This record gives sequence, structure tokens and C-alpha cells, in this order.
Amino acid sequence: STLPPIHSSIHPSTRSSTRPSIKDGRHGEAIHILSNELQKHHKSRAALSLLGYCYYHVQDFTNAAECYEHLSQLHPEVEEYKLYLAQSLYGAGAFPEATRATFLLDSPGSHTKMIKLQAAIKYGEEDFVGAKSLVEQLPPDDPDYEVDLGCLLYKEGEYEDACKKFIGSMQIVGFRPDLAYNIALCYYSLKMYPQALKHIGEIIDRGIRDHPELSVGMTTEGIDVRSVGNTLVLHETALIEAFNLKAAIEYQLKNYDAAQEALTDMPPRSEEELDPVTLHNQALMNMESKPTEGFEKLAFLLQQNPFPPVTFGNLLLLYCKYEYFDLAADVLAENAHLTYKFLSPYLYDFLDAMITCQTAPEEAFRKFDEMAAKLVEQLRKLTKQVQEARHNRDDEALKKALQDYEEVLERYIPVLMAQAKIYWNRENYQMVEKIFRKSVEFCNEHDTWKLNVAHVLFMQENKYKEAIGFYEPIVKKHYDNVRILNVSAIVLANLCVSYIMSSQNEEAEDLMRKIEKEEEQISYEDPDKKVFHLCIVNLVIGTLYCAKGNYDFGISRVIKSLDPYNKKLGTDTWFYAKRCFLSLLENMSKHMIMLRDAVVQDCIQFLDHCEVYGRNVPAIIEQPLQEDRVHIGRNTVTYEARLLKALIYEIIGWNQ
Repeated sequence: STLPPIHSSIHPSTRSSTRPSIKDGRHGEAIHILSNELQKHHKSRAALSLLGYCYYHVQDFTNAAECYEHLSQLHPEVEEYKLYLAQSLYGAGAFPEATRATFLLDSPGSHTKMIKLQAAIKYGEEDFVGAKSLVEQLPPDDPDYEVDLGCLLYKEGEYEDACKKFIGSMQIVGFRPDLAYNIALCYYSLKMYPQALKHIGEIIDRGIRDHPELSVGMTTEGIDVRSVGNTLVLHETALIEAFNLKAAIEYQLKNYDAAQEALTDMPPRSEEELDPVTLHNQALMNMESKPTEGFEKLAFLLQQNPFPPVTFGNLLLLYCKYEYFDLAADVLAENAHLTYKFLSPYLYDFLDAMITCQTAPEEAFRKFDEMAAKLVEQLRKLTKQVQEARHNRDDEALKKALQDYEEVLERYIPVLMAQAKIYWNRENYQMVEKIFRKSVEFCNEHDTWKLNVAHVLFMQENKYKEAIGFYEPIVKKHYDNVRILNVSAIVLANLCVSYIMSSQNEEAEDLMRKIEKEEEQISYEDPDKKVFHLCIVNLVIGTLYCAKGNYDFGISRVIKSLDPYNKKLGTDTWFYAKRCFLSLLENMSKHMIMLRDAVVQDCIQFLDHCEVYGRNVPAIIEQPLQEDRVHIGRNTVTYEARLLKALIYEIIGWNQ
């Protein structure tokens, strides 16, 4: 999310005698007309003044500054032009030039505006000490005085005090979108999301009511609307900031669909008009569906100045997530100057260890171990603080200690999982289990830890009962009120397999009936929606029987699981199905098994159906930055189904 700017009254006044107003916000048309006019009359004061005003209103500060610079040279006696020049340079991010421009202001009436503008420039340059010294020169009764102090308190991490300043200011001056946004941002930083969403909702409601021309929410509804542009009106509504903050909150709460909807609800703009924060959030929140675009946007932002502070760390983490460790190492080496500014020591150490994993896993394990030891020490200290606060009945101290504990635990979990993954990749599941057992003291209530413990127990093939003990609570907390389909399909599948392998077939059937019932409900509500949970559960069970050598039942289960094909055939489900068929063909080629003719006929018929319905279904999901891509005609289920069918004919000695 964006950080709050120091608010100051630094916009050109629409009531100024030096410029007329533009009705209906048609500044773009005015710019075109005025530009043509100036080509004929180079020194037309009125046209140049109005052109600068229009540029400012469409947030084109560079061109606005150029206009006001000409006006200042032509009419040095007009103080307003000097002020507008400084404001435009500030808006363009040319802070040194803006500072020099403020020194040209010599009218007593401009003194307060000059102080505010200089403070805003210092704030933009992250010279918060300098900004504070300037803010303190303002009259205490100035409406911007408390707001500016609030912004500085926010930068110091004093979110509660900053919030009080903003609330106090709004009680005096009335509702103002920028103040409401700053209050919401403070609540967001305090992790008080309901309060933040309340203020965001008020900004959005007022924006919709007062400015219907900004087309809020129309893109989400599928209505084709043109860009509203980066106008001053849009800036003053704080709608872009509000929607970005709403998206950030929903993302933190893992409501990913709601986060994406918040981004599409904002007033429509073309991609080249998007601000850096919106571009960053679009990249991050659409990463699962559009990873290539996401990487391109984040890499582009890294070349801009300024860019959202979290861009650098997020790009590196996403490279590691998609296992582009070489790219992560290159970005880290090429941008060493950004490391100390934008990466915390923890994040730098974590990324360094992740990249080291690829060439020296033992060294990486040691680095993770050192990080884990430091974090465990912090967790133990915080545990004592929690106990002391409870003993002393100090609610404030208890709240802070618990919050600090949660933050450290959230840093510890990724380190632990990365450490365990080194042995997981080697299929040394006993060692992974040992690593998890060492962390049970702090992580036994953490969902990520419990899920991964369940997985490692399941993979050992002799601890299904223990795996059930970890899978069941994850699944059963979704039994009531919440749809069970919110649980990952593979978790449901692994639990069913664990039931079957522990001779608890009734429990497995009961779970599958519940999944089937919910899928039928979704199919009734949205007939075109594809839901794969029950299909994947059946595919995993079929895979289990194939792995145990019972291909008659296993393959039959796989075939039935994909019916109807138009709803159940997808990249993931095809992956499970083709593995079973390849295993079957391998054993048939070695003469280790013989299939009944009826089962062979079922296989051929199944592959015929896959060939028909799989024309537009990718056989594999390629990595977003992969250079050597599979030919588009071969990366389909249809192509692979034909290959499998040809192999069956070849192995059983039939002629096509």
C-alpha cells in the first residue's frame, strides 16, 4: 500500500484570477486546442496559463512545470506563477528543483505556503527531521499542522498517535478523503482491519455518490468504459489509494478473489496511466493466473524512480518461489545499492540461503539453522514476556507481547519450511519429520506447520493413522458453515487415502459424499463452473490402487472420475490420469501384468473422449519465464491422449 503523503494545500486554486475554469473536466481537449494556439502565439499569457492549469489537472506535472517556468520568466511580478512552478516540480518528483523554486517566493502572503511546500519536499526526500523542523514553523491553528505531524508520527512507527492526529483533524475540518485514507492506513498498520475497511468504505461510497463520472466498479461488472485519466479530481477523491489499501487488506486476510475485485473496482485507467502502487498490486495479486505479466511489471517497476518499497523484496521472493534462483541472484547482485534500503536483515539472510540451496544445500541448511536459532531465542524470550504479563494482569503488555510473538513466529515458519524442503527434495522424509518435531514447542498450533507434518507422515506410507490426526482437524473445521471445497483437493484426497489404508472405509465414503453434495450444489448455482475436488480425490485413490498393482480397479476409478469430461478434464486431473496410464503401459510392456479385454476397451474409449474434449486443455503448465516452450500443438491433452492410445495399440499388438 502507499504511504500517506504530508497533506498540504499545494494545488493551483481553481478560483485564481490568472486562469479560467474548464467545465466538465475536459482538460485533454483543452490541452489539444491550447497547444495549437501556442504554436501560433508563442507568448500568449492566457493560453500558456490555462495550458499549465490543464496539465496540472491531468497530473502531467512535468509539462505543467514547463508552462509555469515560461510564465515566471515572462511575468516575474506574478507571485502565483512561481508558486505553481514549485508545486508542479514537486508533483513531478523533481525535489531539488522544487526546493530551489520555493526560494523565489518572496511575498509575505506566500510564506506559509512556501513552508508547507518545503516540508512536503523534505518528506518526499525522506528527510523527516528536516520536514518536522519546517512543520513546527507553521501556526499551531493551521489546519495542516496536526495532519503533517500525524504523517511524521506514522513514519516513526507511532501508528496510534498518528491516527489520533488524523481523527482530531477530521473532527475540525470535516470529512476529507485524504484524511480518511490516512486513518485507514494507520489502522491497517495496527492490523485493525475492520476499522480500516470502515473508513475505506466511506471513501468509496462518497466517491461513487459525488463522482459518478469516475465509473467505480463498472469494469468488475463487465461494462466497457473508457479511461477516466489521472485527473486532479481523481487524486482528491483518494479512490485509487482506498482501493489499493482494500486490496492489501483482503490479500492479508487471504481473500484473494476479493483482493482482485478491489483492483478492478477502481476507476478505469489504461495501463500506461497506472500509478506504481496499482501496477505492483496487479502484478502480485494476479501472479497465480498471469505470472509472466507479473514478473514483467515488477521488473519494470524496479527500473522506475520511485517505486513501491516492497517491490524489490517481492520480486526476489517470487523468483525463488518459481525456482528462478539464477535470476534472483542476478537481481540481487545488480541492485546491491537497494539491499540495505529495501531488504531487512532477516529477508536478506533468507534470500541468500534460498539462493545458496541450489549450489550448496549443506551450506544453505547451516544458514537456515543459524536463522532458526536466533528466531527460537526470540520466541522463548517473548513466551516469558507473555507469561509475565498474564501473571501481572497487564493487558496492554500482554497484547504487545502476543503481537510480537506472532510476528516472530511468522518469520520462523518460512525458515523452518525452507530448511525441511532441502531434505524433502531428497525424499528423506524421516529427517523432515525430525526437523518438524524439534519445532513442535512453538508451531504445534500453526496451520502451515500442521499441514506439512501431515504431508510428511503421509509420504512415509506407514504412518497413515498419524497423518489422519493432522489432516482431520484441518478438514473438519470446514464441515460446518464453511464449504469443505475451501480445503485443498490434495488434502481431501490424502485424508481419504489415509482412511482407506487404515481400514476406515466408511469415513472415506462419508467424506466423499460430502464433497459430492457440495459439488452438486455449486453445479446447480453455476452450471458452467468447473470443480475438480471429487475428481482429484478419486484420481488419487485410483493411483493408490494402481501403485498396489490392482490396475483393474485403479484404472476403472480413474476413468469414472473424469466423467463428465467437459467439466472434469483439466491440466491437473489429466496429470494424475496419465501417470496411471503410463505406469500401466510400463508394466504391460514388461509382461508383468495382463489386462482383461474389457478394461483395454474402456481405456481406448476413455482416451477417445480425452482426445475430443482436450483440444483446448494444456497438458502441462509451463513456467512463466521458460525460454524453450513446448510447441502449441503438442501441449494439449488431445495430443498426449493420442500418444497414449498409440502406445496401447503397439503394446498389445493391434493394428490401427
